[in-house]
Amino acid sequence: MKTKKITLFLSLGLLAAITAKAQNGQTPVFGGTVGKTLDDSKEWWPEPHKAPAGAPNVLWIILDDVGFGATSTFGGIIKTPNFGTLANNGLRYTNFHTAGICAPTRSALLTGRNHHYVHEGGFSHVTLSAGFPGYDGRIPSDKGTIAEILRENGYNTFAVGKYGLTPDEDATDAGPFDRWPTGKGFDHFFGFLGSATDQYKPDLVEDNAHVTPDGRHLTDQITDKAIFYLTRQHKVAPDKPFFLYYAPGATHSPHQVAKEWSDLYKGQFDNGWDDFREKVIARQKQLGIIPKYAKLPERNTRIPAWKSLPEAERKLYARFMEVYAGYLTYTDHEVGRLINHLKQSGQLDNTLVFVIIGDNGASKEGTAHGVINPKKNSPKLATEEAFLKTNIEDIDDIGTPQASTNYPLGWAQAANTPFKYWKQDANSEGGTRNPLIVYYPKGIKDKGTIRTQYGHVIDVLPTTLEYTGIKLPEYIRGIKQDTLQGTSLVYSFDHPEAKSKHVLQHYYIFGSRSIYNDGWKAEAAHHPDNVELGDFKVGQNVPDKSFDEDTWELYNLNEDFNERIDLAKKYPEKLKELKAVFEAQA
Repeated sequence: MKTKKITLFLSLGLLAAITAKAQNGQTPVFGGTVGKTLDDSKEWWPEPHKAPAGAPNVLWIILDDVGFGATSTFGGIIKTPNFGTLANNGLRYTNFHTAGICAPTRSALLTGRNHHYVHEGGFSHVTLSAGFPGYDGRIPSDKGTIAEILRENGYNTFAVGKYGLTPDEDATDAGPFDRWPTGKGFDHFFGFLGSATDQYKPDLVEDNAHVTPDGRHLTDQITDKAIFYLTRQHKVAPDKPFFLYYAPGATHSPHQVAKEWSDLYKGQFDNGWDDFREKVIARQKQLGIIPKYAKLPERNTRIPAWKSLPEAERKLYARFMEVYAGYLTYTDHEVGRLINHLKQSGQLDNTLVFVIIGDNGASKEGTAHGVINPKKNSPKLATEEAFLKTNIEDIDDIGTPQASTNYPLGWAQAANTPFKYWKQDANSEGGTRNPLIVYYPKGIKDKGTIRTQYGHVIDVLPTTLEYTGIKLPEYIRGIKQDTLQGTSLVYSFDHPEAKSKHVLQHYYIFGSRSIYNDGWKAEAAHHPDNVELGDFKVGQNVPDKSFDEDTWELYNLNEDFNERIDLAKKYPEKLKELKAVFEAQA
């Protein structure tokens, strides 16, 4: 008995020494009493992490490479009935923005901080990262993700689909795994770590290991897995809220979808991209998505008038868009399956849903003629005429599992209606303006209405925290947390006329840059003719040049929301002021 008491005395003394130092937010300070023996000591157990009473489930949905004017939900022609249902029973945000390309957008979204600030100025890929703090592609641990925050506050956390933030050299089954989704706060992950993958033969990962895909379309697989995670959790802990990050690879290339979906649009794009733009802008005005005064920007000089094209080219290009439209409608269908599961399981009414339709504008990476089989068709290996001829011959391969499809540039501009330019162009609204839907049956009062307050992906995290009543933890896993940079949008939920609170935002992708300040915007396209980073170029690939040679433009977005009237010469002092603000931000 004497030996037992001495051992207990030593153990309790050691525990007291440890807990006295454990005031770093990870291990709670011991709240009992440590005496010499058990008889003169008082036991204590820390309270487990619990979400606030009645805290809603949280579902974030983000699509890939979808232009502002693509979906019927925001005035487009491509049918998205499930997004429409969410928007008609929630809020449509029409002045919401992304970073202009995938990894920067997703890092900003998940952390509530600007993408350079979390080291994602480019990508986590070796070829597109650099050895500087803003560009090394490694999100620091003091800038915790929404998954880490919510897990610290009693949520289960799941992610399915595209992650895109794991450094290439860490993305093997040997790890390290601290920059995989499971190392960034997700209890479970099923999807792919890179920026893009084949939809039928994906580079598939579950938790911390690669797994063999089952041959079905990836979006089908990730939806099934999401439903599985939610079903399993709800059965065991029905009162515990969940956070689900649903990020399909759709509609990033390769555009691959079953023929039953693409055939829904057979013949519907035969009138071409010029007709598409005219129809979409009219629908957007009718729905109140854009101002009545809006006019279309001029067709980009690199895009031919549809009526000027030979019949074989028109047939080819129309098929590209039929496949893309089917791909987007299919994605909407899969989101509908997920929402229907929540409804049937009785969880939807207490689920706060954010739908971001695109992590950037429509992709300009499909060349002038579209891409079907890139290895076979590389312009480096053939003339433009031979490239086009091969595409025409391979038209039946578009969208199939054996092809790696991306539509031509003309459809990218059409899908971005009513804006100029496209993905990668951080200077332009066409690269950075994407629709947002907020849906919460128990909390959204003004259902089916539009919000025009300025927003950015860094705002979704603070919006989620404010609405759920959760504070940013001072520490996560023992690491003191940095401040957030986003602005909560909750102030606008019940107040459509509220003045924007997010009034300053910078953008920068691969040299293209802009600065927004309370309705005014200054911007510069560093490489206006460099259409794509990879093998496929449209127009001239301009050699690098001095940033001092760039031409800056100035727009008053309060009066000219889609950047048609350059005011740089009219207001040179305003331009100078905004350029100085950009430099300060940089």
